[in-house]
Order: sequence, then C-alpha cells, then structure tokens
Amino acid sequence: MFKNYIKIAWRNLIRNKSFSFINIVGLSLGLACSIFIFIWVKDERGIDAFHENGEQLYIVTSREYTGNEILDSYDTPGLLAEELKDKIPEIEYGCNIGWNSYHTFSANEKTLKLKGNYAGADFFNMFSYPLLIGSKETVLKSPESIAISKKMAVSLFGNIENAIDKTIKFENYIDLQITGVFDDLKNNVSEKFEYIINWNLFIKRHSWVNNWGNSGPTSYIQLKAGVTSEIVSPKIKSFISNYDKNYSDDDKLELGLQRFNEAYLYSKFENGIPSKGRIEYVNLFSIIAIFILLIACINFVNLSTALSIKKAKEIGVRKVIGAKQPELIKQFLAETLLFTTIAIFISLLLVGLLLPTFNDVTSKQISSPFINGTFWLNILGLTIITGLIAGSYPAFLLSSFKPISVLKTNITLSPKSGFLRKGLVVFQFVLSILFIVGVIIISKQINYIQTKNIGYDKENLVYISTTGNIEAKFDVFKNKGLEISGVNNISIMSYRPVGLNNTTSSVDWLKKAPNTKINFTPLAVGYDFIKTIQADLLYGRDFSLDFSDTDNYIINETALKKIGYKNPIGMPLTFWGKKGTIIGVVKDFHFNSLHVPIAPLVIRMSHNNEGYALVRVQSDKMQIALEGLKTLYEQLNPNFPFAHQFANEEYALLYESEQVVHTLSNYFAFLAIFISCLGLLGAVLFAAEQRKREIGIKKVLGANIAILIKVITKDFLIMVSIAFIITIPIAWFIMQNWLENFEYKVTVNWPVVFAIAGACVFLIALLTMSFQAIKAALANPVKSLRTE
Repeated sequence: MFKNYIKIAWRNLIRNKSFSFINIVGLSLGLACSIFIFIWVKDERGIDAFHENGEQLYIVTSREYTGNEILDSYDTPGLLAEELKDKIPEIEYGCNIGWNSYHTFSANEKTLKLKGNYAGADFFNMFSYPLLIGSKETVLKSPESIAISKKMAVSLFGNIENAIDKTIKFENYIDLQITGVFDDLKNNVSEKFEYIINWNLFIKRHSWVNNWGNSGPTSYIQLKAGVTSEIVSPKIKSFISNYDKNYSDDDKLELGLQRFNEAYLYSKFENGIPSKGRIEYVNLFSIIAIFILLIACINFVNLSTALSIKKAKEIGVRKVIGAKQPELIKQFLAETLLFTTIAIFISLLLVGLLLPTFNDVTSKQISSPFINGTFWLNILGLTIITGLIAGSYPAFLLSSFKPISVLKTNITLSPKSGFLRKGLVVFQFVLSILFIVGVIIISKQINYIQTKNIGYDKENLVYISTTGNIEAKFDVFKNKGLEISGVNNISIMSYRPVGLNNTTSSVDWLKKAPNTKINFTPLAVGYDFIKTIQADLLYGRDFSLDFSDTDNYIINETALKKIGYKNPIGMPLTFWGKKGTIIGVVKDFHFNSLHVPIAPLVIRMSHNNEGYALVRVQSDKMQIALEGLKTLYEQLNPNFPFAHQFANEEYALLYESEQVVHTLSNYFAFLAIFISCLGLLGAVLFAAEQRKREIGIKKVLGANIAILIKVITKDFLIMVSIAFIITIPIAWFIMQNWLENFEYKVTVNWPVVFAIAGACVFLIALLTMSFQAIKAALANPVKSLRTE
C-alpha cells in the first residue's frame, strides 16, 4: 500500500512540475537555513562544556557599588583565588588567570611569537585540557614552569618527547622549564592558548597584583564534590572587605559565582548578575530557524491548497469508487513526505557545499555534521515533523471534498479555509518585514560603531610589541623610526587601547572624602602619547621631553568629574602611593567597546617601555613605512619576528559578534522574503484559479487588464498592509531591546525605517504578483467560462 502511495505521489509531482518546483525550492531553502542555524547553535552551546569538573567549576564575578553606580565585571584582585581556597573549606581548587596575549619564545635557534596565558598551579587540576606529558598535580608547581601545546613542542623541538624538561627563553630575559605538554585545543574552547606559565611570573612582572585594591585578572574556583554555589556564595560575598579597608557602607564590593561553562554565553551583566551575552543571539537565531521553516511550510500549505482545485475531480472519482477519507489522508501525507524527503536531500547537499562559506561568515570551524549519528536522527525527526506540519492541513482539506459537489461544478472552499490561508500569508509577511527592519537597524548600528568618533584616530595607527631588545632600546627605535618616510609620530603604551579592563582604587587627591571608593583604569604611556593617537586635550599638555614628567599625570574627563577639581592643571594627584601633579585633561576616548561606558582613566609615564609601540603612519606611505619599521626592528631585535597590528582592525574585533549577526541577518532576510514571495505566488495562483470564472465574466463585460489585475491583487495588498501594521510594534520592541546592549547607540528615525521596510515589501509583493495576475487577466475568457 505504501509503495502505491509513493507511486501516485511521484506521478502528481511530475504532472504538476511548476507547483512541485516551487514547493521543493521553498522547502529546501527553509530546511537548509534551519540546519545551518541548528548546527551553529549546537556549536555555541558546546563551547567550554567539555570539562569533567564542569558542575563544580566556577568563575568569580565582582559587583562594586560606588555611589549611585554599580560596576559589574570578571575583574578581580590577582591574589583572590588562592586566598579563597585557603580560607573557604568548601573550595577544593583555585587559580587566577591573566589576559591572553602574545609573547615570544626561543629555543634551538628558533623563535616563535604565540598566544598564551598565565595561570595558578591548580589550572590543570580544574580544567580538562588533556596533558600528553606531565602530571596535572605538579606541572605548574615550580615558579619557572611552563606547559606548552603539542603544536608548540613540535615547532621548537621536533616532537613532544624532546620538549619535556627543556628550557625555553621567554621574552629574551628569563629561562622557563617545560614541565608538561598538552594536546592542541579543539574548536570547543572559548579562549585558545599555546602555553600556560606559572602565575608567580605574572606577579613578578606586575607588582601591582600584590595590592588588593587593584583588579584585572580573573579568578576561578572548583567546589568540592557535593558542595553547591548556594552554600559558598554567601561566604565569599563580602570576602574582599577583609583585605581592602577602603570600602564603606555605601561603597562596597561583592563577589558572586557563575558556572564556568555558562560564561561564554552569559557574559554581560544586568544588575550585577551575568544574564545576557551571546545567548541572546543563540536564542534569536533559534527562533529565526523555526520561523524560516514555518514560512517554508506555509508555502507548502498555500501551494497545495491552490493545487487542490486541479485535484478536486480526481478526489471525487476516487471517493465514488470507494476510497475512504483516512486512505486519502495517508495518500496526501505520503505525497508531502516525498516532497519533504527530496527537499531534505537538496538541503543537505547545500549544507555540505556551503559549510566552508558558512564557517568563514561566522568565524567558526564547524566540522561536517554528517558523520554524527545524532545528526541523522535529528534530520529524520525534522523530515517527519516538517512533513506533518506542511501536509496536515492540505491532507484533511482535500480528503474532505464531497464527491457530488466536485464532480458537478467547480469547487469553492469555505470562508474558514480562506481565513486560514490569508492568515498564513499575513504571518509570512510579518516575519519578512521584521527581518527587513532588523537588517536596517543592525546595519545602522554597525555603521555607527565603525564611523563614530571614538575620541582618537584609529586609522593608520600601528601597534608593534616592544618584546626583547626594543624595550631596552626604545629611544633608539623611536628616534630612528621617525626618520622613516611616512612615519609621523611614535609613542608607547602598556596596553593596546581596545580593552583596558584592569582597575585600581589606589588614587588620592585633595579633599577626597574618607572611605571614598572609586576605581580608575591605569595606563602607562610614553612621550607624545596624546599627539600620536590624536586625541583632544581639554586642558594642559601632553607628556614631553621638555619637562620632567616622571611624577605627572594626565586624566580623562570622566576622571575629572570623579575627582571634582575645578581647575585641575597643577593640582596634586597620588597614584599607587606616588605623589604627582595633573598636567593635562584629555577628552574622553573609548578604550573599551561601545557596550560599556567610558571609565575614569589615569595616564602616567611608563618606566620600563613594556607594552606596545604606537606608530602614526601616513596613509599614502603605509607600505614604505612598514617595510622601514620592519628593517629597523630586525636590526635592533634580530632574535624576534617583526609583527604588527592595525588599530582599526583591533577595534573591529570588539564587534565580531555584531558583524556575524549583521551578515547572517542579511542572508536570512533575503531567504525569508524569497520564500515568502514563493508563498505569495502560490496564494495568487490559488486566487486566480478560484476566481477564473469571475475574471472571465468581467472580461466579457468589458473590464480592462488594469481592473482585472486589481481584482486579483487587491486582497493580497490588504494582507501585506495588515502584516505591516502588526509588525510595527513588534519590530520596535525587539530592535529597541537589542540596541539597549550598547551604551552608545545610533539614534533611529523609526518612521523612516518603517517607511523603507514597508516600501520594500510592497514593491516585492507587487513584482511577485504582477506576472501571474497579468497572465490570468490575459487568459481566454471562453476557456474560463466553459463548464468542465
């Protein structure tokens, strides 16, 4: 029996090639899009979810109350994790981790510049990064110990066995002993690294870590088996107050806990709790996948219903010769499943062909899902569910036709049926208009981010690490570098100005209220810093060789507001116990993403030239300048590879997620509109078939083509109008919430946005309907009026 169903379904598919083609194309695109989104969502949810101790592994959060402000972050004192482990008996392990950054290593006359981190001795006890050689209990016990990746070991020593216990030169100034080799990290890790260095070296290089008033590193703890965060959270809430006595009742810092495997998706804070982040995009695209699949299924319903007119007499004949309604339902569902199976096959082919492109767009490395048994079970379920959703209504509708009615005259469907079909068309266009509005708003915000004046000129600004001899010979590098054609200015800063997260409360000034707790972001720079980044000075001057600026400071506008000086130039300021004078106030510039407000900033002179050389280059001489800088760098620093980054590219990386959303939204909007237009085409075909006799009569009575086209399209334009009206509040609410993720956001002219979206949809709808409407209007009325 089932074989017979498939045969009949195949014949119907071949007999109605146009309908079949539109149905299969719509379903294939909808399914392919949904599959892409589902594998992306699965990959996102799998990040950092592989650790064996995941249920007990937590990241420590900080929530600081300063006056009327609440500052939330993962930044904590660099001594916190070990102290928590020592003082809280329910904590089994604890380690602080620094910032992933590039460092240079030398061994066997080879030099590599790789990205890695510092971490406490418990790191490999807590995290399940597989050690190929070495014991997780002892690998980071020694202050000079380092664990390296398999890739790094092979690059420097040929194989992992030769690497163990060897010494490796770190930044050309200290020898570290390789005590372990871990396997190369897979794609399900949020922070990639090639080495882990013992935390003691971080403390040795950054003495500020020993002050409990300074924050920046991240703290991780692992609770003992059976212990829950509800037990530990109250014990660590006010833990910092035991070590930092500068807090008052109004100014306080509270610690919290977040499960580590949730931090990747929930990294944005709301009222002190990490509750937002990438999870919003995961949920958004999950909904989009469902909606696009629904749009494709709605197409199938509309097209199948349109086709029902042609099948009516066939159904009547089959009922007369004894076919029962359940058998007809099975037949039509079999036909739908055949369509769906073909569409699934085509969609899987599209997924296989386009997966590399999808990975490029999303900056992912998702492997082919076809080797996963679970994937095929999901596909089977998707096929059945899609087939049932798409085929149920047409199956019950077609099988309910009365044989006498359909054999005697043309079939007319009930008003309820018409209401449902119109409702489905409206729903399709609600989603399409929503996609268009989303694309417009996201594009505006991305453009705003890219073009907004962030307070300094990020174009033609180059970063070069002062690794190795450059740190000691920076004055030579600067003087000779300024002689290179195309180089305008050179300065130095301790960190790149795209993510300064470390803070300190060790700042004092005249008439500072007792127990006032304000966190400032510290930044060490060289001479001509303001001039090089081309920021604006509101008062005073830049650091200059013409003055002795060792004990002088420059602050930003926000810091000035916190300090409260009316005439700040020449006023005293004490930073980390070092008394000095304010010589300048720089206009606020963004040193973090536009998601967060600008923090108070204290800029001081660098004492060791550690960090990055900043080079301002003429745009028309960029290549000449880079070649000259490379030659100079290699002369002064022959053991280290020359590497540089552009400030504008580093800035763009802050909004990588938004860029991905922007690109995917464009594709999804196009697909949603295209698939919706296929559904609209099906609805027009249905209307033309239903009103064939009416159109024929009007044409015989002298109606012109324009009137006939209006007869066919009027109802659909009303439906698109209804969809537009419904979408306005929904789109406004969704996109306004999305914009709230940014501290600095574009001003939206909503009437213009909705006017553009509406015009696009109406134009697309008209173009979609025109061909079929004109074809129906030009049809021979004699054929329309002939009784079949």
